Amino acid sequence: MHLNTRGAMAIGLTLAAAAALTACSSSGSGDTTTGSKATTASAAVDLSGVCPANVVIQTDWNPEADHGHLYQLLGSNYTVDASKKSVSGDLMSGGKSTGVKVEIRAGGPAIGYASVSSQMYQDKSITLGYVTTDEAVQNSQKLPTTAVMAENDISPQMIMWDPKTYPKVKTIKELGTALEKDGGVVRYFGGAAYMNYLIGNDILPKSTTDGSYDGTPSKFVVAKGKDAQQGFATAEPYIYKNEVQAWGKDVKFQLVNDTGYPIYPEAMSVRTGDLTKLSPCLKKLVPVLQQADVDYITSPATTNKLITDLVTQYNNGWVYDEGVANYAVKEMKKLKIASNGDNAYVGDMDSSRIQKVIDVDTPIYKASGTVLKPDLKPSDIFTNEFIDKSIGF
Repeated sequence: MHLNTRGAMAIGLTLAAAAALTACSSSGSGDTTTGSKATTASAAVDLSGVCPANVVIQTDWNPEADHGHLYQLLGSNYTVDASKKSVSGDLMSGGKSTGVKVEIRAGGPAIGYASVSSQMYQDKSITLGYVTTDEAVQNSQKLPTTAVMAENDISPQMIMWDPKTYPKVKTIKELGTALEKDGGVVRYFGGAAYMNYLIGNDILPKSTTDGSYDGTPSKFVVAKGKDAQQGFATAEPYIYKNEVQAWGKDVKFQLVNDTGYPIYPEAMSVRTGDLTKLSPCLKKLVPVLQQADVDYITSPATTNKLITDLVTQYNNGWVYDEGVANYAVKEMKKLKIASNGDNAYVGDMDSSRIQKVIDVDTPIYKASGTVLKPDLKPSDIFTNEFIDKSIGF
């Protein structure tokens, strides 16, 4: 399950960063705060009457730059509920209220590490949630969701290694050969579908994989470069160099996406059964989400301050500062994690990519006993019908 992979990894970052930072975030002074936002480039939109009065969005983790497009929606007055790990306020477009509210809820520890899909079915007040393509495939029968916008075009999931130990390694496949020769392993969270893909497609020898990763940097550091490790390109390279003092140097990595596992990470999704009812809302709301994505990546500074302020007020052990946030945006641009993809607009999804994920993951999930929707097709789990083709980077 993608959420557990992300969530457990992030727990480790919390421990690593907390041990390394000279000053950690502290709890906020109260549950309510205000901030300022720059006016976006989009025109004002009226969502009242077609959207829920309170658009509730469930994320899969604590506030971070990877979710910046959502926090970009908030206006100058927002309310923080530190006990519920949520923030709410006017849903803004073009610097003006759309006539409805938005509530952004943290995931991971805030929802007991449950998947977003399961949370959406447990709490029907949730309008949209982050559902990665492989999670949508996995839950296609029991908890069906339909993605309506891709928050990012490709996933930041990666495998990292020490470039000094393996100076000739440029890809995960080359890494597997080097690890097999030297007796090293790739440490990851057991049960990850992408790792079954890497093994099953002879990209990594099974003998070089170790599913015992616990989220902390200790084993990676102790191995002194012999072992590799899973991570996210928007976080670990910065944190291991700047905040894990026992390492304090560069790592090299390759995105799992680049090996042929093209999931859409954290796609904005609705319960499939609610798609028709929400369609009038989504027709207006999705373009607002697209524009917020463009605005955030173009000018992230104010929203990054909001994100780190929320982390401080939520005060649940998650450590995340502006240094990491700024690095994340830079990498999202550099690696084209946040991009238009192969056209001139943002947020759409490619049916052939989703079919490939279905083809890759179906035997993996069936082998584990998961029941999938019979004859699952890309159109069962995504739609581009609400995408505004005039909005892009």
